[in-house]
Amino acid sequence: MSIAVLLLLGLVGLAGSALALRGERGTGATGAIALVGALAVAASFAWPASGGAGVVQAGAALAALAAVTGGGPVATAVLHAADPAATGVSGGPQDPDILRGGAWIGVLERGAVAATLLVGWPEGLAVVLAVKGLGRFSELRAPAAAERFIVGTLASGLWAAACVGVAVLLRG
Repeated sequence: MSIAVLLLLGLVGLAGSALALRGERGTGATGAIALVGALAVAASFAWPASGGAGVVQAGAALAALAAVTGGGPVATAVLHAADPAATGVSGGPQDPDILRGGAWIGVLERGAVAATLLVGWPEGLAVVLAVKGLGRFSELRAPAAAERFIVGTLASGLWAAACVGVAVLLRG
């Protein structure tokens, strides 16, 4: 079972990279749902499994990869689902002028979240989120920007925590 978990984590990491490189063209929520499903299957396989030191280390590395690369498509799908533009409100979360650079900040955020959880320092989550909030503080006055910040941060952080959760399950 441990090998299946490693393969699924690797698949999630590679598929996340492919979806991120492809961008938002034509994938909709399908790619994100597939990533979440594959991660859920990996977690179900990891639950009863316990691996040796090599499997645990590989699981941690692949979980970090999956967290960083798979989080972009998942966060984008969540932002699309929460977009108020669908109800006719202008300046929604998909407005490209709101919170520019969010994709790269999300990559760094997910990497930091995964690292703090993998090393057993959950307090680091507060540091990561505080730094992100302080860095974006001046831009959060617009309601659409605040919504995009909250929804994107939560989706991104929860994805990274879920990926790391699979690695933690492998520890036994």
